[in-house]
Amino acid sequence: MTIFTCEDHFDAMMTCVYEAWASRLGHSNVKLKTEPIGNLELFCDYRHVDADPEKTGSVVRSIKSKISYQAYIMIYEAAMSDAEDKLDTIYRFMVAGFHYGAHVVDFLQEPVVMRMFELKRKVGNEAHSHIEFIRFANMPGNVLVSHIEPKSNVLTLVAPHFSDRLPSENWMIIDDQRFIAVVHPADQDYYLTTLSNEEMDRLSVKTDDPFIDLWKDFFNTIKIKERENSQCQRNLMPLWYRKHMTEFQ
Repeated sequence: MTIFTCEDHFDAMMTCVYEAWASRLGHSNVKLKTEPIGNLELFCDYRHVDADPEKTGSVVRSIKSKISYQAYIMIYEAAMSDAEDKLDTIYRFMVAGFHYGAHVVDFLQEPVVMRMFELKRKVGNEAHSHIEFIRFANMPGNVLVSHIEPKSNVLTLVAPHFSDRLPSENWMIIDDQRFIAVVHPADQDYYLTTLSNEEMDRLSVKTDDPFIDLWKDFFNTIKIKERENSQCQRNLMPLWYRKHMTEFQ
C-alpha cells in the first residue's frame, strides 16, 4: 500500500489527489491522508506531496467539467472538515464521480457518497453556527476583530456573509488554532492570510470597547430567569462555542 500525504489545506489536498491518480498504482493500492500523520501503518510506502497550483487547477477543472459544479462544492466543503478520513473519502468520491457523472451526488446508497454528505453537512452546520455566534470587538485603528476556534476550517465559508453585511468596515476573523485570518479592508474584497506569533499576540490583546459591556447588559436584561433551560441552551449553543462569545466571558 502506498500512502500519499500532504498538508491540511485545499491546494495541497487536490495536488495529492493528482499525484495519487497519476501514479497509476491502482485505486485499491493507494490511500490519501493529511498531515500530521499519527501512527504509521506497517508495510506501507509514505510519499509526501507539496502543493502545486497548476495540478490543483487541473483537478478542479476536471471535477467541474467531468462531474459537476455541485460535486466540486461538496468536495471543497468536505475538505474543510477535521475528520481524519476526509482526503481518502474525497479521492474515492472522485473515482465514483468520474464513473457515474453528475448524478453521483444523489447516490446516497453508495457508502462513499453518504460519507461525503456527512462531512459536508457537518462543516456546513458548523459554518452556519459560527455565522450566528461570531462576536466582534473594536480594536485600536477602528478594526473589528473576532476570534474563533472551529473544529473545521470554516473561515472561507463564513467570510462571504460578513463581507455582505459589513462591506464598509475594516474587520478580521481569526482562527486561533490554525493561525489564519480573513481580512476585510473597508469597501474592498476580503482575503485569507497566515498570521505570525507576534501578530497573533498583538491581535489577542483585551480591548476597552464599551459595546462589550452594553452587549453583556442587554444579554442579562432580556433573559427570563424562570425560563432558563441549560440543557436546551447547550444543544443549541454547545459549550465549546462560548470561549470567544462576549456574553459568556
